Amino acid sequence: MEKILISACLVGDKTKYDGKSNYNEKVKLLLEKYELVPFCPEMEGGLPSPRHPSERVKDRIKMDNGKDVTKAFDTGAELALNICLYLGIKVAILKENSPSCGTHKIYDGTFSHKLKDGMGVTAELLKIKGITVLSEDEIDTLL
Repeated sequence: MEKILISACLVGDKTKYDGKSNYNEKVKLLLEKYELVPFCPEMEGGLPSPRHPSERVKDRIKMDNGKDVTKAFDTGAELALNICLYLGIKVAILKENSPSCGTHKIYDGTFSHKLKDGMGVTAELLKIKGITVLSEDEIDTLL
């Protein structure tokens, strides 16, 4: 069965910045065809849940309190890539708008809830390395 890396929050893990999840009902359908490998780059990079929200500000990742957490985001992205390479994963389903996992849109860095075109740190690295990166809005393409 083909393995897919998936944002842990989408399978119901409480890994979001606010200590909640982004559970997606379509996960049940994915499980009928794929082996899902849940992963949260932010937590695996060393950040807790709950935590202050973070956004990409130019080439850095900062929390709303000004703390620079770029290293944690970079570490989480590298770990996600390592898992994909080790397990032969070719597809990742990631949480849209996230500073780690956003595939098409991310918050604009002003903490004003405005979105802009762009990718999160993990999504960007996986795509550069040849892994197909999809958002939760594109799950139907796999079913």
